[in-house]
Amino acid sequence: MNLKEIRLERGLSVPQLVELSGVPRRTIQEVEKRDTCSVNTAIKLADALGVTLDELCRDTTAIQEK
Repeated sequence: MNLKEIRLERGLSVPQLVELSGVPRRTIQEVEKRDTCSVNTAIKLADALGVTLDELCRDTTAIQEK
């Protein structure tokens, strides 16, 4: 999951993403730490960040290695 990278690229803090997404702070911190979340949470985060689920969730390093 690319949440932290995308959040930082957009210049957003965790509290700002909480406001934009409606996802609790602890959930965002856990997603960034554990690199996994429910589909419902991923949709909210992707919408708030203005990215697709694919951009948020796909491991781009695996694609680049092919």
